[in-house]
Amino acid sequence: MDRNTARTDRPVEGVNHPDHRVDFRLSPGDIQAVRFGISPGHELAHAVRILLRPGQHPLQWGWLRQVRDHLPREPFGLLAQVIGSDGYMPDFLTADARWDMTPADELAALRTASVPGMLVDLGKMIVRSSGERQALLRRMRDDPERTREHIADAWEQVWDAAIAPVWAQLERLLRADIAVRARTITTDGISAMAGGLHRSVRWSDGAVRVQLRRHSEDVDCRGSGLVLVPSVMSSWGCMVITEPPAQSTLFYPARGVTAGWARDAVDLADALGALVGPVRAGILLQAHDARTTSQVARDAGIAVSTASHHLTVLRDAGLVSSSREGNRMLHLRTPLGEALVGAGL
Repeated sequence: MDRNTARTDRPVEGVNHPDHRVDFRLSPGDIQAVRFGISPGHELAHAVRILLRPGQHPLQWGWLRQVRDHLPREPFGLLAQVIGSDGYMPDFLTADARWDMTPADELAALRTASVPGMLVDLGKMIVRSSGERQALLRRMRDDPERTREHIADAWEQVWDAAIAPVWAQLERLLRADIAVRARTITTDGISAMAGGLHRSVRWSDGAVRVQLRRHSEDVDCRGSGLVLVPSVMSSWGCMVITEPPAQSTLFYPARGVTAGWARDAVDLADALGALVGPVRAGILLQAHDARTTSQVARDAGIAVSTASHHLTVLRDAGLVSSSREGNRMLHLRTPLGEALVGAGL
């Protein structure tokens, strides 16, 4: 199966065929079969498509106003030709999604992407294009290693201009969504969680079923599992990846995406500060990475004893967890903390 045909199979209201679906079959009751991941590359690719067709994405207009005048023209033009405004999206632009995936990880994977895989993807895009774009893609296919370098350079420049300024806000939304979904699994089960992902997704006979426009397939995820990936930039519907050797993946719209999601982090700090106090808000906002009490104190500009007190309050409220590693105590946001920070967007 052409896995990216499925990934870009955009659900359209009133068009989906009731018999067109992908079933990701899982072991009954196996919570570990479902994992969550983040895909910076997926977000960037769909950001390019939003910039190509801004009128179709009103929830992104706040972000668009921030970045559209700062795009590097030639790098964006190159990515726009490779990605296109709709339809097939090449596999090599994104690595398998992971919980700890960073933009640097994604870029490193792109710079070392498989040349044979790239040739397959470029061939598919050539068949699906025409005119000037098709000619450009043919030239790219003739020198794939140089093409990979140019695309990776363009990816980095467009990322820095379009996504990096709002990545903190975007990532908070993604992690807050994951925190809520993970909690639903533990309290209500996989069925309830799957049914809440999107109107085109439900739990059916031991499988996560996704309704699509054109494609039907049964995917056996027993043993390998299914990765669920929330997305802010592709907030209109669901996409899937099913073809080995890639990990079976379901992309779905992150909850809480509004036209104001990209607002400045200072606004978020002020909103949280009104709720828990400015110092604790700052500690909570920086608690996406595990830090020691001394590091928290240094980052907040307060005494270690004061930091310890604030961490105790946040821990008692269920917003931060603390765990010992050797002689160090590390502090990290809990799923409830992630949800609170994400809701502040």
